[in-house]
Amino acid sequence: MLLAIDIGNTNVKMVVFNDSKLRSSWRLATETQRMPDEYQMALANLLPLGGLAPSDVDAVVMCSVVPPLTAVFTEVCQDLLHIRPLVVGAGVRTGIRVVYDDPRSVGADRIVDAAAAYHLYPGPVIVVDCGTATVFDGVTANGEFVGGAIAPGLRSAADALLSATSQLRRVEFTAPASAIGRNNIQAIQSGLVFSHVDMIEGMVRRFKRELGDEAKVVATGGFSGLMGSITTVFDKVNTELTLDGLRWIYELNKPLESGK
Repeated sequence: MLLAIDIGNTNVKMVVFNDSKLRSSWRLATETQRMPDEYQMALANLLPLGGLAPSDVDAVVMCSVVPPLTAVFTEVCQDLLHIRPLVVGAGVRTGIRVVYDDPRSVGADRIVDAAAAYHLYPGPVIVVDCGTATVFDGVTANGEFVGGAIAPGLRSAADALLSATSQLRRVEFTAPASAIGRNNIQAIQSGLVFSHVDMIEGMVRRFKRELGDEAKVVATGGFSGLMGSITTVFDKVNTELTLDGLRWIYELNKPLESGK
């Protein structure tokens, strides 16, 4: 079985695949101060919840945007599972070609998402990752990752708004009944959610001018479901795109892996 680990700025997502089928999944808070032993204990306790033992895991693939935790989880995999993980980075096959000015500066999660989207939905594709940041990436019809755009995410925008004001408070992320809020809660929800949707729609239009109107739009990330319920700009919403991409990339590199 394959353990896929996606280390993001907010959460560490872990999934065990049995061939191409998802067997179990878990999330942990991203905490750079936690020691390897703490994460090892967490994983050791989570595996039995999915009816698994460490010996059931045959391989590990991982992407990370938090460098300190890359080393931590590499150590966890080696100590608990006795496996050296495949870490997505330079020299790893992805099925797409990165033509960014500085390919090494692109976050591994962006490459994994782009590779998954291009593999699952062939042709030019726009990936919209609605997470801590809202990230737009474009892949051409011939599989070239040409770059993207990075904007504050919905939660980041809310945090910035609340930190700069004294009378506004935190609200539930949901779309109000109308754009004109009748109270402060509705007004904040309208300003945050509807403006974010409008930003996404506007950026997708701009990307399509450069990639072509036929480009598919694939949404992922924690807020993709909310955004997808408000706008019709997405062709697909795939909240597990990164983990699907990790599995795909592992299969591409499998002949090169020595396993345990």
